[in-house]
Amino acid sequence: MGVERTQVGIIGAGPAGLLLSHLLALAGIESVVVELRSRQHCEQRQRAGLLEAGTVATLRDAGLAKRLDVEGIEHGGIYLQYAGERHHLDFRDLVDRTVTIYAQTEIVKDLIAARLAAGQRIDFSITDTSVSDVDSSRPVLRYVDEAGAARAVECDVIAGCDGFHGISRAAVPDVVAYERAYPFSWLGIIADVAPSTDELIYAHHPDGFALHSVRTPHVSRLYLQVPAGEAIGSWSDERIWENLQKRFALPGWTLREGPIREKAITPMRSFVSTPMRYGRLFLAGDAAHIVPPTGAKGLNLAVSDVALLAPALVAWLRDGDPSLADTYPERALRRVWRATHFSWWMTQMLHAVPGDAFNTQLQLSQLRYVTASRPAAVTLAENYTGSAPA
Repeated sequence: MGVERTQVGIIGAGPAGLLLSHLLALAGIESVVVELRSRQHCEQRQRAGLLEAGTVATLRDAGLAKRLDVEGIEHGGIYLQYAGERHHLDFRDLVDRTVTIYAQTEIVKDLIAARLAAGQRIDFSITDTSVSDVDSSRPVLRYVDEAGAARAVECDVIAGCDGFHGISRAAVPDVVAYERAYPFSWLGIIADVAPSTDELIYAHHPDGFALHSVRTPHVSRLYLQVPAGEAIGSWSDERIWENLQKRFALPGWTLREGPIREKAITPMRSFVSTPMRYGRLFLAGDAAHIVPPTGAKGLNLAVSDVALLAPALVAWLRDGDPSLADTYPERALRRVWRATHFSWWMTQMLHAVPGDAFNTQLQLSQLRYVTASRPAAVTLAENYTGSAPA
């Protein structure tokens, strides 16, 4: 087995790994991307996609927004519903920013197409991934490719963008992990029905939280709070729509129903791992942190990490200046903890805790405050759109 050579070995062909490869290539830095799953799986794996203004700007600046600018749906606010009332928070008025609906699945498709069109090597369906010598000047990425051939790639740097269950974080010694598990999950559906709202609805309800999101003008994405450990088999389509109707109920407003194309249950957790660098191994995206989806931060945090890491690696590998690489973990974690706190805060404010009447009253008090106080609304809006200081 011969040893190959590249500047940056990237583990993971999700948004973080693919975007990092693209940004590095724009600056003349070569990379190899490896991915456990098939290309088809990566391009069909359903994920939400609410993009902060900064994420949209990053994709546009990188020349990746051709479809996004046509198919993306710009939203200027959200609705908060509680106690039988629905209130609108106008982000344009509050912070002069918007968010954009464009599914993570579509971003991955755009990135894969862009990398392959540029002649970039992406090895899909690999196995037996490992890294070694990451504390040396020549770390090595090893794996078995789809044809069964063992490969070894000597790198200047390895970027672990392989998600929560990947091998990269395990290669960092003395990891300190901060974690919060929540006693509920989200049951999410994709339904072939036009959205019943122009912007997202976050609904607080005694039976549990509900979210009405949007996928396209003809497809809706909706979520229900369910107990942790709940089995998807116990939720028929009829039961799902019955609960959605109840939690979104509002006089004069109708929730449209349609065929459910997909449904799945997602556990809820907050997780932050430190450090985000060991030697010449750098972590980005879900490999280093997970947030509950209530704050719509997961994808945006991955892009934020890469927007910091890419210029840091360019400065080091092309220009010989390691200072940005040295400070990457600290700078990334400031943003990570801000988003982690916001996601936790939104989650605590909106999800029902059965039998805890005191907590319910605190939630209602917080919701009334956010919808009645402009400074409180500004705080939510600047965190939601991504403009809050880290």
